[in-house]
Amino acid sequence: MKKEELRIIYMGTPDFAVETLRLLVEQDYNVVAVVTMPDKPAGRGHKIQYSPVKQYALSVGLPVLQPERLKDETFLEELRSYNAHLQIVVAFRMLPQVVWDMPPMGTFNLHASLLPQYRGAAPINWAVMNGDTETGITTFFLTHEIDTGKVIQRRSIPIAESDNVGIIHDRLMTMGAEMVCETVDNILAGNVVAIPQEELMTDEPLRPAPKIFKETCHLDFTRTAVELYNQVRGLSPYPAAWCEWCSPDGETMGVKVYDTSYTVVKHDEPCGSIVTDGKKYIKVACQDGYLQLKSLQLAGKKRLDVEDLLRGFKLTNDFIAR
Repeated sequence: MKKEELRIIYMGTPDFAVETLRLLVEQDYNVVAVVTMPDKPAGRGHKIQYSPVKQYALSVGLPVLQPERLKDETFLEELRSYNAHLQIVVAFRMLPQVVWDMPPMGTFNLHASLLPQYRGAAPINWAVMNGDTETGITTFFLTHEIDTGKVIQRRSIPIAESDNVGIIHDRLMTMGAEMVCETVDNILAGNVVAIPQEELMTDEPLRPAPKIFKETCHLDFTRTAVELYNQVRGLSPYPAAWCEWCSPDGETMGVKVYDTSYTVVKHDEPCGSIVTDGKKYIKVACQDGYLQLKSLQLAGKKRLDVEDLLRGFKLTNDFIAR
């Protein structure tokens, strides 16, 4: 079978999934339909917003399916009507067996980690937050338990100490799109020898990658400087780490933190103490040193470099970060 004859259903929602779909379309793979999340109201006006994958799919004339429930019989009948040979999943939802078991060539997923590490919803964030020096991408066949299926291909990239999650996201997005096409070619050629994840495990404990919540993003200044530094870059630019600044009169304001540096040094400051000259720098005392804030955003304001922020906001050493 030629790739132009292979009928593919593509499933995905966010920007990360658009690059793979774009490459499949541009390289003439036969994507017959796209499945994505239902439209949702967003913003102050509650305008209906299409997912990035839907926006791209419509721009190239692909049919779009948006089921509320993946076990809904109307959706399943429509999915079957496309007679797909293969399904590809990139950053979508957990599929029921009735969906992933439907095509004769199976369903494979692109996951942004070196499985079996970082199973879960936010693998890129957690790899950076944990200070890893390497991550990667994996294609694997879907099975009952999430992110546990047999591995088709894996590829790694380094994480530099200065990289944030946005940088790694974009690298993996591009590399992942290319590897999905390679995976399809290998499936067509019969060259796939899928490996159980148990055979890829090492003595290193498995690290999970759960969904990121607001609490995950909160900066706790009783932690070490490097832990805080990694947390910030693992959440930058989105959803962004945050803390609160408490003024001498007891008022509090939310602050998002996008870029930092750190110094490990002994000090006598209570954790959370702000040290600033009011003009060029802001640093916060933590367990074993200081976290220097370089790019931040006060609630309701735009993101600014620290010097620009201090030109319009009077910050003193009487403030506390918590």
